[in-house]
Amino acid sequence: MNRLSLTLMLAATLAASIGCSSKNYVRQQTTPLINKTNELDDLTAKNSKDIKDVDQRAQAGIQAVQAKATEVDEKALAAGKSADQAQLMASSAAQRVDTLTNTVVNLDNYKPVAETSVLFGFNRDNLTKQAKEALDQLSTNVASTKGYIITVEGGTDSVGSSAYNYDLSQRRANSVIQYLAAEKNVPAHKIYLIGLGKDKPVESNKTSDGRAKNRRVDVHLMTNTGAGTTPAPAQSPAPTASTNPPSSM
Repeated sequence: MNRLSLTLMLAATLAASIGCSSKNYVRQQTTPLINKTNELDDLTAKNSKDIKDVDQRAQAGIQAVQAKATEVDEKALAAGKSADQAQLMASSAAQRVDTLTNTVVNLDNYKPVAETSVLFGFNRDNLTKQAKEALDQLSTNVASTKGYIITVEGGTDSVGSSAYNYDLSQRRANSVIQYLAAEKNVPAHKIYLIGLGKDKPVESNKTSDGRAKNRRVDVHLMTNTGAGTTPAPAQSPAPTASTNPPSSM
């Protein structure tokens, strides 16, 4: 091997050695950068996903709030309509009350058309079969009576406190009113209720028979015109059976 060949071989070997060293150096320098870049890419992807999730939740929340606001608006609108209807009903009721008040004030101008009395059991406010039959008979005169009102006077015997007896007399009168309105189609504003409690007995409260007759509601069909029918005779109320002691209310 001559000197030239040896020189060339050494040069090639040195070049190869230098090339490998350079590649290792570059690899050592660039690998951390590549790894960091990959980490940043992963972090960016995660942040993008988180942002997308937050945006979706925000949009869902906004839609829910908008739906709730719409629902509230609808309820407010419905409440406003209900309030308007209630106001109209209240005004109408007030007008009927005024009319009825004027009617009661001028009660002396009314003449009886028909009347009946219904009895109740001890401490009871429910209508018996006999009571319903009596009210059925009285209501047959309503259709042919012009300008009428119906007065309903509830009563009790003298046993018990005044406060309780007033409440009981009101409940008994209400039972009559509800029956006339629901079963006989008598307008409620045509009926005038009076709860007398024990203040207007028709018999002595010293006997059980007298107390039984005081547990009653008197019903009067009256008219303020001359076209009313001849007053019907008062019906004698039939005693009601009771399983409770006969000496109270």
